[in-house]
Amino acid sequence: MNGAAIIDGKARASDLRGRIGNWVGELRATHGLVPGLAVVLVGDDSASAVYVRNKRKATEAAGMYGRVIELPADVDQAEVVATVEALNRDREIHGVLVQLPLPDHIDSTMVIDGVSPQKDVDGLHPVNVGQLAAGRQALVPCTPLGCLHLLKGHLGDLAGRESVIVGRSMLVGKPLAQLLLRENATVTVAHSRSRDLPALCRRGEMLVVAVGRAEMVRGDWVRSGATVIDVGINRVIREGKPRLVGDVHFGEASAVASAITPVPGGVGPMTIACLLANTLTAACRQFGVTPPEIFAKNS
Repeated sequence: MNGAAIIDGKARASDLRGRIGNWVGELRATHGLVPGLAVVLVGDDSASAVYVRNKRKATEAAGMYGRVIELPADVDQAEVVATVEALNRDREIHGVLVQLPLPDHIDSTMVIDGVSPQKDVDGLHPVNVGQLAAGRQALVPCTPLGCLHLLKGHLGDLAGRESVIVGRSMLVGKPLAQLLLRENATVTVAHSRSRDLPALCRRGEMLVVAVGRAEMVRGDWVRSGATVIDVGINRVIREGKPRLVGDVHFGEASAVASAITPVPGGVGPMTIACLLANTLTAACRQFGVTPPEIFAKNS
């Protein structure tokens, strides 16, 4: 093997955002509807601020309406909940996203549960979680949705393929397992309590890693010819300089895998593109318009 092909999340996300922009233009022209996304940012976490800024730029570039509500770090929970409830009632807003993590004194579960399921573009409300598990119409968390379409864009039909997901979070691992089952893949979800994790990883034709530990998955954990999706983004110091690395050791895995996502430039851009897709879908459903088949083509 001459080294893994790079799955370019930036290019795929750019294509998807372009198509979403076209649909937004058509929606505005034919129905006078402009999808609106509101992001609630609590506190002054610098990483969260960067994420929110990037989301707003992408929203506006797609022709959507973007709004950011900034609340101080010491805000009480009642005000956060009231802010979310006001956005639920706001007819200009079709998608509501609460930027995580929230300060320790805020009950994140209560805040997320307060978002209207129809506007829950993060796909974290229990109604959407349950609908996804039941195989029904749901808004799906953006990162696993992006992972799915990177896999489909590279591999095509996923039916019967053996997939291993490392990580069982509500943000990535669990919803991705449901999405892959919908595609008729065979799914194993591994985690910190799994026995012989390297051996489990080596079973995967598709290996998706989302654990938040820098370069935990080494090259000898990867099945020869596997497709590797690295969800992790970790800041490390190398040779005195800060660097971003994934949860997979890119150099080692690239020598074994057939294809791999880079960090950065892999899953991250697709996450934001899928947020726009969810906002467009939510707006159409709330307005009584049939949403476009956003992922009809492999993206």
